[in-house]
Amino acid sequence: MPTRISSQYNNRQTQRNLRRQEVEKAKIDSKIGTQSRITSLRDDPLAAGHLVKFQSFLTRVNNFEKNAQTLSDKFQYRESYMQNSLEIMQRVRELAVQGANGIYSPEDLRNMAVEVDELLGELLQNANAIGPDGTSIFSGTATNIRAFDVDLGAVRGSTSPVIANVRYNGSIEQNLVEVDENKFVSVDNAGSRTFWAENQRLFGGRNASDWQAQEDSVISVDGVKINVDAGDNVYALISKINASGVSAKASIDPMSHGLNFVTTDAHQLWLEDVSGSALNELGIIKDSSQKPPYNLGDSVRLSGGSLFDTLIVLRDAMFAGDNETIGGRALQGIDSGINNLVNRLAKSGSQYERLEKDMIRQSAVALNVNEQISREGDLDLTKAITDEKMLEQAQNATLHTAGKMYSSSLLNYMR
Repeated sequence: MPTRISSQYNNRQTQRNLRRQEVEKAKIDSKIGTQSRITSLRDDPLAAGHLVKFQSFLTRVNNFEKNAQTLSDKFQYRESYMQNSLEIMQRVRELAVQGANGIYSPEDLRNMAVEVDELLGELLQNANAIGPDGTSIFSGTATNIRAFDVDLGAVRGSTSPVIANVRYNGSIEQNLVEVDENKFVSVDNAGSRTFWAENQRLFGGRNASDWQAQEDSVISVDGVKINVDAGDNVYALISKINASGVSAKASIDPMSHGLNFVTTDAHQLWLEDVSGSALNELGIIKDSSQKPPYNLGDSVRLSGGSLFDTLIVLRDAMFAGDNETIGGRALQGIDSGINNLVNRLAKSGSQYERLEKDMIRQSAVALNVNEQISREGDLDLTKAITDEKMLEQAQNATLHTAGKMYSSSLLNYMR
């Protein structure tokens, strides 16, 4: 179809070309300003789709690296207090071995007891340590509270009130922190595990041989929920507890026929009726209004204490001049507590090393992803500047030509 040439044709064409050149130059200027060759999806739809995926993945990788770095720092703080606590326990063991020799006078033993009491206070200070972020290090997920509470009391041989009882005040829940795609590090900051000395044993005092669950309920053993079905007897309950993977085993006492528990490692046993009243009916815990770990029934007997309990036993035995307790129960508890601290330190150290490896890997992955983002989205600056200069030349030529075309003015007609 032929194009009609009118008197306004050249003007319109010139104006259109100038506008097009200005638009193209503005696009290049925008790309140079952002250092990206993609300012809208229409520039390169395929590359834009890849770029969005790469940038999203890079954000996750950076978050994983930050999580690992934060945990690594926290593990360093925690490990320093655990290491110092281990040194305290080793010094306590030296005093216990000396005190058990039987060659020291009652006055010497009282002097040793004073040192043990000071070491007990220092150990408690470590257990209640606060991190640089202002949160409690050894209180589990309850980071805004004091990990351990203290009761003072009088002890024969001491001229002033001393620490008589230490109670854990935190929680046993563990945080799961993602350090890679669907890979988590379990953070166990419960002081009832770190500062525990012996495996705990619980002996139920109520005959459970005829017990049967009247309704569906849920119990919690060390934070692990276990379903109890209506009609279950005590043997079915024991089977479910032992198959749950919890770090405690249940059994029936052959003499009293009561329900017994024993932990498989050194920690404080936590028992709770989440719904229903199965453990309460068995006489293991009080009603559900009482919260663990100090909710055990009146007929229950318990053994296996914390590091603080062990030091209290040693100190009191030294004040009393009881060499048998010093060399027996106290020394055994100290050795068990040292073993537990060493195991916790080893676990913490292995987690720290894993996090260090994770950070190195995430850093390398981030570098590779940045290269992909650069390949897909970065601007070839040399080419962009060349194109911009070419557009400037074309625009100047267009303006020059237009100036020649419309050089006539009103004065040309005033003759």
